[in-house]
Amino acid sequence: MIDKNSGLLSFEMELWGRGFSFIAGVDEAGRGPLAGPVVAAAVAVRSPEVAFPDVFDSKQLSAKKRLELRNALLADSEFIVSVEEISAEEIDRINILRATHKAMAGALAKIAGVQFALVDGLPAKGLPCPHKAIAKGDSRSALVAAASIVAKVHRDELMDEFALRFPGYGFERHKGYGTAGHVEAVKRLGPCPIHRRSFEPIKSMFAAAELF
Repeated sequence: MIDKNSGLLSFEMELWGRGFSFIAGVDEAGRGPLAGPVVAAAVAVRSPEVAFPDVFDSKQLSAKKRLELRNALLADSEFIVSVEEISAEEIDRINILRATHKAMAGALAKIAGVQFALVDGLPAKGLPCPHKAIAKGDSRSALVAAASIVAKVHRDELMDEFALRFPGYGFERHKGYGTAGHVEAVKRLGPCPIHRRSFEPIKSMFAAAELF
């Protein structure tokens, strides 16, 4: 469990000290891949007395540890967890930045009554409550770290499902990121429905395909 004096709770302690009792952390997974949705998660708590598991930046944890922590958060009634997905099609329509903000807003909106949110990275537009943006928040805030874990595990599970629906691309391995193997598979098989048409090199591949 995270010690209350840990630096990972400094932002949360500040908000609790200011009288915000129902606060949330928000983070996303999947801004950079060539395929699949962008996913945002919100993790909220109603009390400073909550005992946090040993969450940290999801990128620095093993897949097994992320899954254990995600499941622990879901199993603990002290944590309110929500997830929002924005499809590749919508990413292409509104762009990845707007899609990311929409996913964050959607995840927060699913938890009624949140008074304040801690958000990883830069300020986000359209959130349903006041928020503070924290650079590298997933390694500096327990709530943001928790959200990063939920978002990452949820998206990885989605990509595993897509691997079954669209075999041959290796989604179960690279999760849609632009690895050499992924790009080679797209060259061999062509883009599939979850590829982001606005992202290079997929954009050029779609453009070339439409010439025939």
